[in-house]
Amino acid sequence: MFMDISSEMIHALLPVYLVTVLGASTLTVGLIEGIAEATANITKIFSGALSDWLGKRKLLAAIGYGLAAFTKPAFPLAGSVGWLVAARFVDRIGKGIRGAPRDALVADLAPPDLRGASIGLRQSLDTTGAFIGPLLAIGLMALTSDNFRFVFWIAVIPGFIAFALIVFGVEEPSSQARSAKPPLKLSDAKRLTGAFWAVVAVATVLTLARFSEAFLVLRAQNVGMPVALVPAVLVVMNVVYALAAYPAGVLSDKVGRGGVLLVGAALLIVADLVLALGSGIPMMMLGVAVWGLHMGFTQGLLATLVADTAPADLRGTAYGVFNLAGGISMLMASVIAGGLWDSYGPAATFLAGAGFTTVALVGLFLIRHRLKEAP
Repeated sequence: MFMDISSEMIHALLPVYLVTVLGASTLTVGLIEGIAEATANITKIFSGALSDWLGKRKLLAAIGYGLAAFTKPAFPLAGSVGWLVAARFVDRIGKGIRGAPRDALVADLAPPDLRGASIGLRQSLDTTGAFIGPLLAIGLMALTSDNFRFVFWIAVIPGFIAFALIVFGVEEPSSQARSAKPPLKLSDAKRLTGAFWAVVAVATVLTLARFSEAFLVLRAQNVGMPVALVPAVLVVMNVVYALAAYPAGVLSDKVGRGGVLLVGAALLIVADLVLALGSGIPMMMLGVAVWGLHMGFTQGLLATLVADTAPADLRGTAYGVFNLAGGISMLMASVIAGGLWDSYGPAATFLAGAGFTTVALVGLFLIRHRLKEAP
């Protein structure tokens, strides 16, 4: 939660800062966001596999949180697009190092019959930080007459709180400690089930449809929202996301994952259409709220399905593979979204997202029987 407060205080303002202060194009923003998120997700495959081999999740999680915390001061110090790209890149490497080990640790600790609820709760707490951060950014921007760098400096504080908590407040569960294992082999991939690969395929297409949230921020500016209030976009999205993630996880434990995911994908189509065709701030905020509802109905469940369909001793590797595919897809999505925005306007970006989501929805409908095979 604290690291998300730190990251989202910066992320809520960074797209507007790049465009209005540093003069970057929307395509540049898309490329930066795509590279940043792809870097995080691609790094997860290595950290996830390493956590399986070591049998220790906390060490890698602490390294990842530490790297992100110590990178945060680079954002207020950066004086050019190049420096911001470098800072964002290193920050996301930290996210990549911690992500898969942390998710695998939560899955290891959760009882199988409460796995959806447990991962949904983690997602909700994570997302709570993601709306507190933009709220703080709004207040500080108003108090400092839109002083971006001051807000970026304040964002450093919760980053270091998060690092201290993982180092001093979290203990590796004794059941997680294992003797040294043989090096991981490519043949281990054969033990990943067809149901797991089906989950990866659908999630990859869905990620292609759901480009970086930076474009929600830019859409807010596009419809005339004052700069100081632009972070409200991420506040609204993440409040809805946080409120929906835990109930969606509980519901998936009771009625199955597939049906809940189908609803979640349909919600993204609705959000894209509202954001593409609606005009004015109220319609834009409605689209953002539905986008958040979609996130709540899908992100935790996709993570749960990875745990459901992967062998327990390869869970870190499975999360790494899952995030590698998502990282590549996110890079492509953000570049495509930025190119469409610059060439044809924001409506084209969100209509393309609706098209990709439709493909994911059809794919999810076709493989729903495979999801029922998951333990």
